[in-house]
Amino acid sequence: MSARIGYIPLMRHTALPLLLALFLHPLPAGGEDSGDAARAAVERGEILPLARILAEVHRIHPGQMVETELEIEDGAHIYEIEILTPEGRLIEVDVDAATGAILAVDDEED
Repeated sequence: MSARIGYIPLMRHTALPLLLALFLHPLPAGGEDSGDAARAAVERGEILPLARILAEVHRIHPGQMVETELEIEDGAHIYEIEILTPEGRLIEVDVDAATGAILAVDDEED
C-alpha cells in the first residue's frame, strides 16, 4: 500500500543550489497538510531532509531532477526521485527517507 505525501515538479531547473533551496520548503500536494506532515517528520527525526537526499542522489546519479515524491510504502517513508540523465534516460531513484539508502534505480516508461 502506498500513500503520496508530497509531490514537487521540477521541470526546467538545472542548478542544484536552486533545487536544494526549493526542497527546504516542501510544497503540499495530495492533501492540504502533506507538506506540513513531511516537515514534521523531518523535525521528529523520522526522515532526512530532502535537500540532503537530493545532494547525495545528484552526486551518484547526475542529471536534471524532474519530479520528487515522498510516499509511505508498507509503513516506510520513501523518496521517489525522477532524473533525466545526461544520456537522455529518465530514471527513478527510490531512497529510504529515514536512512538515505538508495533502494532501487529503475528506467521510467513515459
